[in-house]
Amino acid sequence: MKRIGVLTSGGDSPGMNAAIRSAVRYALNHDIEAMGIFRGYAGLLNEDMKLFGHRSVSNIINRGGTILKTARCPEFMTEEGQKRAVDVIKKNKIDGMILIGGDGTYRGAITLSRKWNIPSIGVPGTIDNDINGTDSTIGSDTAVNTALDAIDKIRDTATSMERIFVVEVMGRDSGFIAMQVGMGGGVEDILVPERKFNLLDMCHDIVEGNVRGKISWIIVVAEGAGKAADIAKKITETTSLETRVVVVGHVQRGGSPTARDRILGTVLGSAAVELLIKGQTGKAVGVISNELNVVELEDAIKPKPTKINQLYELMRMLT
Repeated sequence: MKRIGVLTSGGDSPGMNAAIRSAVRYALNHDIEAMGIFRGYAGLLNEDMKLFGHRSVSNIINRGGTILKTARCPEFMTEEGQKRAVDVIKKNKIDGMILIGGDGTYRGAITLSRKWNIPSIGVPGTIDNDINGTDSTIGSDTAVNTALDAIDKIRDTATSMERIFVVEVMGRDSGFIAMQVGMGGGVEDILVPERKFNLLDMCHDIVEGNVRGKISWIIVVAEGAGKAADIAKKITETTSLETRVVVVGHVQRGGSPTARDRILGTVLGSAAVELLIKGQTGKAVGVISNELNVVELEDAIKPKPTKINQLYELMRMLT
């Protein structure tokens, strides 16, 4: 192993820079060159890359986003696009790839590894925490804490103004962030894609609570479960109570990563390089119960078991 390539793909997540820094410096300390590939698979196809030195990754461990940038690349899903990517890898004498991202990134890594025999290791970077083989993905802890900070502030004004708030957080296919911030913020209801909900029952609970003197109500909704504006409109129409909407949005992706995400990125970035040094391919790195864990990429993208229903029932019991 003389040269590795490192890229970030899909949605950015806080802590990706820590993983990049770790991978680059770990490689250099083992006399392996590190090629930074910009803008994910799109940059790979366009040969948008350069060799990184030790100082190339200085002062980035505390920065959100990714210095390598990121982009979507439908072209990579085509045969022609894949051949072009492989040609670029071989032309630049890259012996192994480290791919940081989520489900889509891992699917690309599977293609490179299994179909084209390019040694590839996946590092889990996604705020949704929906990758198997790891308790937490890089960026998920920061995203939850960012959204939770918003919930705490909304609680202050909801109580003061005696209003209902519907707060929309990220999570197109995963209710992880919604469930975590809902539990941590002590909200009154949580709507997630993994669990069916009855809006009329929720409205009934709101009216019943209002009669008992409950003066405020916060409902957290994952974007994949519905639009906050639509839900708020229905609540107002059904209950005649004033409802406000807050969409937390992409602020959840940004910001300085928490200590947990910085450390996770550092541990997994170096572990990925070590696997390539040992001749491994088609693997994904993670941490289970504070121990390094390695799984097949195909297993990493299988649906991740959740405890959504148990957490929801607990939340309702404590409301």
